[in-house]
Amino acid sequence: MTDHPAASATDSAEAADCAEDDQTPPKPPAAGTPAPRATPEAERAPAAEWWRGAVIYQVYPRSFADGNGDGMGDLAGARSRLPHLRDLGVDAVWFSPFYASPQADAGYDVADYRAVDPVFGTLHDADALIREAHALGLRVIVDLVPNHSSVEHEWFRRALAEGPGSPLRERYHFRPGRGPAGELPPNDWESVFGGPAWTRTADPEGTPGDWYLHLFAPEQPDFDWEHPAVAEEFLSVLRFWLDLGVDGFRVDVAHGLVKAPGLPDIGGSGGLRLLSGDVVPFFDQDGVHEVYRTWRALLDSYAGERIAVAEAWTPTVERTAGYVRPDELHQAFNFQYLETAWDGAALRAVAERSLAAMRTVGAPTTWVLSNHDVSRHTTRFAGPADTGLQTREPGDRALGLRRARAATLLMLALPGSAYLYQGEELGLPDVTDLPDAVRQDPSYFRTDGQDGLRDGCRVPIPWTRGGSSYGFGSGGSWLPQPAEWAGLSVEAQTGDPGSTLEMYRAALAARRAHPGLGAGEGVEWLDAPEGVVAFARPGFVCAANTTQAPVPFAAPGRVLLTSGPTAPDCHGGGSVLPPDTTVWWSTAAL
Repeated sequence: MTDHPAASATDSAEAADCAEDDQTPPKPPAAGTPAPRATPEAERAPAAEWWRGAVIYQVYPRSFADGNGDGMGDLAGARSRLPHLRDLGVDAVWFSPFYASPQADAGYDVADYRAVDPVFGTLHDADALIREAHALGLRVIVDLVPNHSSVEHEWFRRALAEGPGSPLRERYHFRPGRGPAGELPPNDWESVFGGPAWTRTADPEGTPGDWYLHLFAPEQPDFDWEHPAVAEEFLSVLRFWLDLGVDGFRVDVAHGLVKAPGLPDIGGSGGLRLLSGDVVPFFDQDGVHEVYRTWRALLDSYAGERIAVAEAWTPTVERTAGYVRPDELHQAFNFQYLETAWDGAALRAVAERSLAAMRTVGAPTTWVLSNHDVSRHTTRFAGPADTGLQTREPGDRALGLRRARAATLLMLALPGSAYLYQGEELGLPDVTDLPDAVRQDPSYFRTDGQDGLRDGCRVPIPWTRGGSSYGFGSGGSWLPQPAEWAGLSVEAQTGDPGSTLEMYRAALAARRAHPGLGAGEGVEWLDAPEGVVAFARPGFVCAANTTQAPVPFAAPGRVLLTSGPTAPDCHGGGSVLPPDTTVWWSTAAL
C-alpha cells in the first residue's frame, strides 16, 4: 500500500476530453533522486546567513529510530537514520530534548542541561551524532528549555530540602499563599496543562509551606529570570553545547521567561491553552528581549553562523517580529501560519502579514505546518476548517493527504525558512484511535488544560514494510503503530514517483536548484480565482487551489512539480488546477 493521491473524477474526465481532441495532457514531473548535493566540506563551509532559506527537519528522538531495541527512540538510532535526511534534502536537523530528565513531560522537564538521559544514550552518543551530521552536510540544532527545570534539578531539590530562606529558592518563584493560613495560591494563574499554576510545598519538618510557580506540569517549576544566577547558568549551558559543535538552539517557551512585576492576577478563569496568543502577565513580557540580546552576542562570538530559533506564541506576527530584531534571535516560528485553515484568502492574508512584519526587522519569515504539539496537517486538513490544532477525528484521510501535499508545496515555495516535522514526508496521519491506557501526554490526565492529544502525532515513524515496529527498532515501539503504516514506510515509498516521500525529495531538490526559491523577503501576488493562492518569484510561479472544484488557470511556464495529478484546459488553451492541488512552474527562459 502506497500513498498515491487519487485523481478526482473531474481530472479523469478532462483528461479523456483532451485525448479526444488529440491533445496530450502534460505529464507531471516524476519525483526522482534529489539533486546532487555539495560535498560535506563545502556544505559546512561558511555560507552567508544559511538560516535565511534553510529547510529544517524536526526529530522527536523517542519516536524517530530506536538503536538498542528497548522500544524507545534514541541518539544512536537517530544517527543511523541521518542518511535519510541527507537524501531528503534538508539543511539542518532540530532535535527535541534528550537531556537528563524524569520524563514527566517527554524531556521538557530537564534535570541536567549538560547530560544526556540514559533513555537516549550518552554524551558520547551526542558527540558522535553531531559529528556524523556534519560529515553528511547537515547542521544540528538542539532544544533548550530555559523557562523551567525539572523538580529533580539540583537547584530545586536543594531549595526544597533547605526550606524557607534558602538562597536557591530565589532562583524560582516561591511565594507564600493567600488566606489566613496561606492555604490559597499566591495568584489566580492557571497551568497550561490544567489546574492551578501553583503547588504548595511542605517545609522540612512536614508543615505546609510556600507555593512554587509552574506554568506547565507541577514537575516543571519556573525559573525566576530576575535572578542573575539563572542568566549566568544558561549562558554556560549555551557555551557547553556550542563547544560540542551544535549549530543552534530552538528556544522552548521563548515568550515565557519573564513575568510581570508583582505577578498580578489575571482576573478570570477559563483555562489557558498551550497554543494560545492570549495577552497574559506571564507571556511575551518585554523583559525577555534583554535576555536574547545577551544570547545573540554569545552566538555571534562563535564561528560558523550559530543561530537561535524562538518558540514564541504571541498575539500577533508583529509581536513575534520583536524576537528577531538584528540583535536578538535569528528566527521565530510562524504559529499564525500554522494555525491558518486550508483557505486561500486566509493563507494569503497571513503570508502577506508575516512577510511584512519580518521585513521591518530584516529577519526571514518561517513556515511550519506540523510539530510535536499539534495534530499532523494531514489530519487537521482532513475535516472541517474548524477542526482545531488537536483532534481525535481522523476525517477523510484521502482528502487530508491531498490537501497536506498541496499545503507543503505552497509552504516550500514561500520565501524564508521552512520546518518539517518527522514523518510528514511520508504523509503520516495522526493516530487518532490510541487507547487511553497507552497515552502519555501529561495534559491528557489533567482537567481544563490543553486537549492532551499530542500522543497522536508522536507515534514512532515507519521505516520498513515489516518488522516488530516497521523498522523503528527491534523491540516494538513505545506507542502502538497502525498496521497500515507498513505501506507508508520509507521502504515502501522510495522509488515510487507518486509517493509523498518522492514528492518531498523532488520539492527540496527543486528548491535547492532553482534560484527563485529559498531565501527572500517578498513575492508578487498574482490575480487568481477565488480560493486560489498564486504568486511569482524570480523565474518561478506557484498556484494553490484550496477549493473542492477545478479552477482554470493559465499555465505561465514549464511545470516543475505538482502535488497531484493535473490535466489541461482543452477549451481555454490554458490549464486547470484540480481541487486541493498546488503547481510549481518555471518561467525562466530555457
